[in-house]
Amino acid sequence: QVQLVESGGKLVQAGDSLRLSCTASGRTFSSYVMGWFRQAPGKGREFVAAINWSGASTYSTDSVKGRFAISRDNAKNTVYLQVNSLKPEDTAVYTCAVGRLLTSTPTLYDYWGQGTQVTVSS
Repeated sequence: QVQLVESGGKLVQAGDSLRLSCTASGRTFSSYVMGWFRQAPGKGREFVAAINWSGASTYSTDSVKGRFAISRDNAKNTVYLQVNSLKPEDTAVYTCAVGRLLTSTPTLYDYWGQGTQVTVSS
């Protein structure tokens, strides 16, 4: 059974940094795209960033460029999201997903984790 488990979310102050992790189990995802999405209270799911199988190509939404960075370690079946200069509007549940295309379209991802909560206080 495929399982994605996120960790690293917590309550932080504006301007702080966090590193979110997502570890996959049940199969090897080294040939797949891994992505991060987030959902703020009362809002829809938003694409954050994605990374291809080798880590050579990444894709992120404009609102996080320069602040967030996605990376992966295929030996550990893990994808990371380094989040810097956090703002209150970054408050959301951050969820990782696995798919086959480097895309922001959530329906094109095959497997999803449960999410980790990031709360940024002002």
